[in-house]
Amino acid sequence: MKKSALIFSLLVIHAATFAQYYLRGEVKDEKNTPLSNAKIRLHSSGYIYYSGQAGAFGITTSKKIDSVTINMDGYHPVSLQVDAGKYQSIILKMLYASADIRKNRLLSFTKNLRPEDRENWSASGETYSSQLENEFVNSRKYPETGFAIHTDKAAYSNIRRFLNMGTTIPSDAVRVEELLNYFNFSYTAPKTDSVFAFESYVSDCPWNPNNQLLFLNICAKKIEPEKIPPSNLVFLIDVSGSMDMPNRLPLLKSAFKLLVDNLRDSDTISIVVYGSTTGVWLIPTSGKEKEKIRKAIEELNPVGATPGESGIRAAYRVAKSQFIPHGNNRVILATDGDFNVGQSTEDELEKLITQHQQSGIYLTCLGVGMGNYKDSKLEVLAKKGNGNFAYLDNEKEAEKVLVKELTQTLYTVADDAYLNIQFNADLVNEYRLIGYDNKLKALADTLSEVEGGEVGSGLSLIVLFELVPQFARLESGYHKDELAKVMVHYRKPSDSTHRIAYYNCTSTITDFSDLPRCHQFAASVTMFASLLKESKYSKRYSWNDAIILAHQAHDPKDPLQTEFVGMIEKAKRIYLKNRKKPR
Repeated sequence: MKKSALIFSLLVIHAATFAQYYLRGEVKDEKNTPLSNAKIRLHSSGYIYYSGQAGAFGITTSKKIDSVTINMDGYHPVSLQVDAGKYQSIILKMLYASADIRKNRLLSFTKNLRPEDRENWSASGETYSSQLENEFVNSRKYPETGFAIHTDKAAYSNIRRFLNMGTTIPSDAVRVEELLNYFNFSYTAPKTDSVFAFESYVSDCPWNPNNQLLFLNICAKKIEPEKIPPSNLVFLIDVSGSMDMPNRLPLLKSAFKLLVDNLRDSDTISIVVYGSTTGVWLIPTSGKEKEKIRKAIEELNPVGATPGESGIRAAYRVAKSQFIPHGNNRVILATDGDFNVGQSTEDELEKLITQHQQSGIYLTCLGVGMGNYKDSKLEVLAKKGNGNFAYLDNEKEAEKVLVKELTQTLYTVADDAYLNIQFNADLVNEYRLIGYDNKLKALADTLSEVEGGEVGSGLSLIVLFELVPQFARLESGYHKDELAKVMVHYRKPSDSTHRIAYYNCTSTITDFSDLPRCHQFAASVTMFASLLKESKYSKRYSWNDAIILAHQAHDPKDPLQTEFVGMIEKAKRIYLKNRKKPR
């Protein structure tokens, strides 16, 4: 009898220990509007969850009464106890002060790296965000670093525009990762149940024989054509007086008409304009009415000031009115970025777009023009709008972005994507992430955090790390051939679940000459970017070295790679000519 009682008691204790409760509720703002993608931290486990499309959440826990903290950009955080027996209705209050509504966002972040350790990194018309180049980091002290994955490519075509004008490029306009993103390197399809596929190589470094290069190739799955969701697209077009030049509004008209050719009957198109007036130029129209859409685009004429703020608000209102659940809801902003009426500073625009960040509506920015082109403003809008950013310098580029790479530009397979990599300190003494340089303002802000990026269908990108190797006994916890551990954090579109993809980089060394040619070509792109930035890491090689490598590695059948070789040769002439000019 005593034995039976003991067994019964143990079963009761076991059941209580492993009981599963379900916390249910919803997150709303003060106007009773559901807030999707609010970050919910469950205190008992430390796990992160997100509210769904209608602000609802459901979380399993071992406790009947637990506690959570809910955070969302633009709102006061809330911490409270929750009872699994009650449906929770949680209200978040909006922050109204511009200084409080946002945090500065980092492109890359090295875990535990103190601000004082960065101090020695700093050196004493068109606008670009000031950046600070990543330096070498000691892997014993700081083994883990990471960066946001994004599909922006604007820097490449903007640099091409400067070179075609015969001028040097502002150093802050050179973003190495965007030059590398421009080329679709070595695509490998992920497994059917995966979003990402990985490949890595370690080789000798062509510009420093004492160092090594780690090439990390990341590929996102392609959406099958029959599974591409219907689109709700709002073209937000700047028709102000500053757009009255051949490489501005006329170029955008050509670009959007190219996009119209690829619309399906299930797609909905609206056009909102801002200039002398702001309003809906074309009411929501089915993609099958292509001639009607083309006619509306052709009739656009530039006049007036640039009330970008009111245009953005109007476009989001239209997009929200036509919202397609589980569809591709997107505003496509096309402008030279020269906002001069209403909220116009980068901080004000960031505050404005943050209010729409959790709406499920993406933002793609297309930049055009020269002279008063505001790269920094469009970059802020695209990143805060969960979208991407391209610069159109000619109709050929418009065709590349909106036709050939349409699915990469407009259809998302992963949201809030960022990569963490942890180096084996017994194999790597120091490492340097090439590109993904942070803004000075973000580095100075103690509240800064890495903001994940939007990943388009079929994306293939290469990331480079320069390594200072060391040869020592491997510690336990690493396989003898493991150089680094990689984790990609992401969410699927319209899904609040946080997911992680894992990959291990091996330490096998491949001679640089034996690397796939596309990887050698990527190294030449990196050398080109460093020379344009006049980086201290480009002191070991010359323009000729970059040109020779590009000639050897490029695919002569690829017009983009062939064009790149010509760009390096053009840059060499421009920069050497400037160097010879008397002070």
